[in-house]
Amino acid sequence: MLDWYTETFKTQVTLEQFLQAGWETFVMVGVSLVIGTILGSVIGILLVLTRPGGIEESSFFYKVLNTVVNIVRSLPFIILMVAIIPFTRMVVGTSIGTSAAIVPLIIYISPFIGRLVESSLLEVDHGIVEAANSMGATTFQIIWKFLLPEARGSLILNFTTATIGLVGATAMAGAVGGGGIGDLALNYGYQRFDSVAMFYTVVLLVVIVQAIQSLGNFLAKRYH
Repeated sequence: MLDWYTETFKTQVTLEQFLQAGWETFVMVGVSLVIGTILGSVIGILLVLTRPGGIEESSFFYKVLNTVVNIVRSLPFIILMVAIIPFTRMVVGTSIGTSAAIVPLIIYISPFIGRLVESSLLEVDHGIVEAANSMGATTFQIIWKFLLPEARGSLILNFTTATIGLVGATAMAGAVGGGGIGDLALNYGYQRFDSVAMFYTVVLLVVIVQAIQSLGNFLAKRYH
């Protein structure tokens, strides 16, 4: 039985390589998510504030920012990653590896999160903003004490969606030597026809995505 199992599930990938790939994926998702959430939240809040009818309405600023967000979001991640290689090399000194993959991941996820934050904040009843205005709240207070708390459940679910999107993007980063689980799947599962390695990486990705989604659903329900 043991011989059958060993022969059937034989793979060229060692446990250390799986652990290393998992760690690289964790680093790419973690760093990109933290920085992307900060930048994306700022973008989303600015879009809400400056949009027509917003608290700090500015047609010019809104159109410029909205256009930039749309342009970046229209690019598939794999194309974006290749297109900004000179910029990536300028920032981190290389275009290959985990650190190099983080740069395009941040540029990719920030506008995406910005649009999700904008969507969540627009779901808040406008009457709450009017009530805050009538109490003399400043713009910062309206955002921090009224809009963000009211949109908390929706924001958590949207950040969950963004995190899962990032996991998928890190897998694509493997196509240009970004490291991580995607790199392992391409190098061994695709190029060396190691179907067992491919199977393990697929299972691992499914488990990661399910865990993230479950955690997001739990937090959204708890803090809604």
